[in-house]
Amino acid sequence: MWHANFVHLHVHTEYSLLDGACRISELVAQAKKHKMPALAITDHGVMYGAIQFYKEAIRQGVKPIIGCEMYVAHQSRLDRSSQRKETPHHLILLVKNNEGYKNLIKLVTLSYLEGFYYKPRIDKEILREHSNGLIALSACLKGEIPQCILQKNIKKAKEVALDFLDIFGEDNFYLELQKNGIPEQEIVNENLIEISQELSIPLVATNDIHYINKEDARAHEILLCIQTATNLSDPKRLKFSTDAFYFNSPEEMKENFSKVPQALENTIRIAEKCNLEIDFRHAHLPEFKVPAEHNINTYLKELCYKGLNERYSEITEQLEERLEYELSVIKKMEFEPYFLIVWDFVRYAKEKGIMVGPGRGSAAGSLVAYCLNITNIDPIAYGLLFERFLNPERISMPDFDIDFCYERREEVIDYVSKKYGNDKVAQIITFGTMAASCCRHSSFSKATD
Repeated sequence: MWHANFVHLHVHTEYSLLDGACRISELVAQAKKHKMPALAITDHGVMYGAIQFYKEAIRQGVKPIIGCEMYVAHQSRLDRSSQRKETPHHLILLVKNNEGYKNLIKLVTLSYLEGFYYKPRIDKEILREHSNGLIALSACLKGEIPQCILQKNIKKAKEVALDFLDIFGEDNFYLELQKNGIPEQEIVNENLIEISQELSIPLVATNDIHYINKEDARAHEILLCIQTATNLSDPKRLKFSTDAFYFNSPEEMKENFSKVPQALENTIRIAEKCNLEIDFRHAHLPEFKVPAEHNINTYLKELCYKGLNERYSEITEQLEERLEYELSVIKKMEFEPYFLIVWDFVRYAKEKGIMVGPGRGSAAGSLVAYCLNITNIDPIAYGLLFERFLNPERISMPDFDIDFCYERREEVIDYVSKKYGNDKVAQIITFGTMAASCCRHSSFSKATD
């Protein structure tokens, strides 16, 4: 049992794009500063920051709780009629275990592939199918239950609460209280407490964090202006009505919820139930099928020596030693399938006349990659180091930076998807960041001369 009285479970990081202003490292450090044993991440509709957050929390000795603030369609996620341009309800989902993590990934994926309509939406149909291993909180004022309360439909609010209780099960659904200075929130809180008592659904206290320090509220306003293409002088701009959406200390939360201490205690109970463990020690690669007369080691070695004889007119002892060394490291780290998979789709592209770049980055230091025609730069001639690409002391996947003709890259993606399965292929995202420019005028003039 932890000797703590509160954990933040409703938190938006910088991956709630142009809405959250919390950098992950600073956010986790704040939790550690306040001796919080755990911390959640619940970005809007996405899990972009989940792995970075998980690793950073583990590094700083804080238990990571992976979650998401989902958008829930009023009816079906499949309804995209122009007459139903309604604001979806919010719902906080937190991961308890590995099954819950897989279910949350599935829900977020379906929210984009099937439910996207202005926002990535799910519905109660798929919530029922993928609720195992998840804890749900009723969310902010935009949650379905708070909305029913504000519409003075308490009967409906109770029905929705019981519906969520049925979906997630006892001890896996909580009514969420917040203290943010918004008058409507006080009305919602009063009714949630009454509903909790009547239906025996537990309460939980959160603070819907969007920035770390109270004085960051102004910067957050600017962020919202960027999101909505407005400026601070626009009286109609999107803005939060108070500056309370910051990382409250346990003492502040205790003061705010002194009348309902069980709502604070339940944050600890929830955190204790969330025990996701992600294993980064092993690579989970698709199976590469080799010819019957080979195993994966002998096949890779045969291809490499074939390429070595094609690349060099004279096979020196130095070349053989280097190749054998690289192959031994690849075997030790069990990356043979990875090299063969990359060799396979690069070979396919070249056979189909799709332009492939010569290779860049640290991969150019690999003689194996050069012999497999993955790269086209001789690492021996240029004295390039294999260890910059793959180091047995650093357990991480090597990274091939391969450029394909942008007009035909989809052909390569289709080939890989069909051969190894759609569930083994994913495209990655790149995030642009905003930073202040500190260039002096003289430097700028010199750079543009």
